[in-house]
Amino acid sequence: MDIASLIGTLMGLAMVLFGIIQSAGVSAIWNTYMDFPSAVITIGGSIAGVLACNSMADFINGFKSAGNAFKLHKNDPSEIIGNIINLSNIARKEGLLALEEAANDIDDDFLKKGVMLVVDGTDPELVRGILETDLGCIEDRHKKVIGFWEKWGELAPAWGMIGTLIGLINMLKDLQDASSIGPNMAVALITTLYGSLISNWICNPIASKMSDNNAREIIMKEVTVEGLLSIQAGENPRVIEEKLKSFLSPQAREAYNAQDEAGGEE
Repeated sequence: MDIASLIGTLMGLAMVLFGIIQSAGVSAIWNTYMDFPSAVITIGGSIAGVLACNSMADFINGFKSAGNAFKLHKNDPSEIIGNIINLSNIARKEGLLALEEAANDIDDDFLKKGVMLVVDGTDPELVRGILETDLGCIEDRHKKVIGFWEKWGELAPAWGMIGTLIGLINMLKDLQDASSIGPNMAVALITTLYGSLISNWICNPIASKMSDNNAREIIMKEVTVEGLLSIQAGENPRVIEEKLKSFLSPQAREAYNAQDEAGGEE
């Protein structure tokens, strides 16, 4: 479970509830801020808009992906670099064919696929082409899901405004009753509130977290590609390590060096 996503979502809800309760009391949550027609217009309308922008398969897949924003993804380039260096040491000592046996213990399908291509003696340019095509397809799938949440976050406020306009029209048709203007205006504005909540509390944070996870995964796979091609080229493991460390941020590089030194002392 990604604690940051969970805490952020719960804190967002808590801030909204605090603002309502502090200014209007607990009863206002149900009596003032809950309006079924407004929810239907905003939620139903924005979902309809998202459906119209996607195929049914992409629409369903987009909804299913919500849980991914709360999963803890193990995207650690340092771990991948360590695996690549281990493979390079095996290849240097026992030859490329020895990597076939080592591939049986690899859980990463992308890395395992690349290792088998190297073992089979595939041309380096073809290895790069195959892996980069695979990488591009993965990123395209991720972007479709991210686009689902971005589109919903874009449409929700617009449908909230549509609900507000509907409420204002209904209110202006009956201006003779001055006592109804305030309540009708409040109901009209609730749809705008719902739209803003959907966008800024749910959709945009999920899209942003998925974009971040995608970027991290792409970096890991780029490290994998460069590492495998370096192994195939017969480069020294130390040279490969220094090359792959360039993908790390300065902080991650320092942490990797410290971990490497600790392992060497053992």
